[in-house]
Amino acid sequence: MTKPRLYSGMQPSADSLQAGNYIGALLQWRDMQSSYDAFFSVVDLHAITVAQDPAVLREKTRRTAAQYIAAGIEPSKSTLYVQSHVRAHAELAWILSTITGFGEANRMTQFKDKSSRFGADATSVGLFTYPVLMAADILLYQSELVPVGDDQKQHVELTRDLAERFNSRFGETFTVPTPVIQKETARIYDLQNPTSKMSKSAESDAGVLWLLDDPAKSAKKIMRAVTDTEGSVRFDRENKPGVSNLLTIYAALSGRQMESIEDEYAGRGYGDFKKGLAEVIVSEFGPVRDRANELLADPAELDRVLATNAAKADAVADATLADVYDRVGLLRRVGTPNR
Repeated sequence: MTKPRLYSGMQPSADSLQAGNYIGALLQWRDMQSSYDAFFSVVDLHAITVAQDPAVLREKTRRTAAQYIAAGIEPSKSTLYVQSHVRAHAELAWILSTITGFGEANRMTQFKDKSSRFGADATSVGLFTYPVLMAADILLYQSELVPVGDDQKQHVELTRDLAERFNSRFGETFTVPTPVIQKETARIYDLQNPTSKMSKSAESDAGVLWLLDDPAKSAKKIMRAVTDTEGSVRFDRENKPGVSNLLTIYAALSGRQMESIEDEYAGRGYGDFKKGLAEVIVSEFGPVRDRANELLADPAELDRVLATNAAKADAVADATLADVYDRVGLLRRVGTPNR
């Protein structure tokens, strides 16, 4: 029986992924890869919508791929590849851009947020068309499901609209995907500002738990995390955002129910609670860090794995793109099986 297909990816935007990436995405991907025909990419083409140092970008791309594998994304189970290794992503993005209205692209809230932050002169056309490239990423593989955070839901809705529009104009070509939104309990917030999402672009390193950090440094960040003056370990997102965030991390990494953790630390105060969480983090992230560093110590082998998986992705993507080229009326080049 054919497994349903899913697609997701993350940008190589930092030297290390952080706890929000791990809990909100990688753990979910790891669980889903056995039940789905999963395609996971390091989306380096998306990364260059803002200025990048070329050498640093290449290193970050390898580091991100290594962390995917170290976190449990198995190249033998999932198709794990680098986005730019599959040229069809860029080619389909151009085709889709020709059926995307300027107005609907302009309504994307992430573009509005980033353009207002960076200013018009520092905002690229690539950043404006970012959601169209994301649509191409998803539609190339006839993806049925797309695991994303709430902040990407609007982009998947645009993808659905473009798939339906293309199918209506040119005939059934694309699978219309469904977003799988991460649970509220999988959303991780900054340790120092627990009302803001933990982010690779955070202003302060003190609020971010990096997968590749030294375990002692991660433990120290937990011990210094913002809580409150009440002293009780209980989940209350509205009134106790700091403690609730730490409970969410604890439950996600330990596999325990929130109520069980609350019961364990009832009446014991935040010091004991933080020490327990620090132990869980060191136990969980330590092996991931060691495995990622092992992979990065042999970049030639890592590149070989990524190339093998890119070839698998190419086979699926090229078949879709060939159909798209035929449907829109592009003249096939003589002697090429696909396009």
